[in-house]
Amino acid sequence: MFELSMALNEKEKFKLGNIHLTKCVFDECQHNSYFFEFVKESIRRHSTCDWGDVNEEDKMENDYSIDKHLRVFSAYNHPGSGLKIWVITESDRSATTVLYPDEY
Repeated sequence: MFELSMALNEKEKFKLGNIHLTKCVFDECQHNSYFFEFVKESIRRHSTCDWGDVNEEDKMENDYSIDKHLRVFSAYNHPGSGLKIWVITESDRSATTVLYPDEY
């Protein structure tokens, strides 16, 4: 896992904790600055309860989970490459991980 530091977002609805990228996501960010910007924007969206490309049921579950301090999950499709990432914040808000679906 690789850690990412980001400035706090004023519109942040919940704490993200330490932000981690899996090795595969980190490697893609190292080679592709557009993908890195996509990852950062996805994390910002996640922190403001914009759950991205998940179904309505998952969106409602996430909204419920915020107040109950449960795990929250977002999915985002990169428009240029078709790569999909997941952003998961743990229930205790100690960590947020960015990963590819096949790394779960």
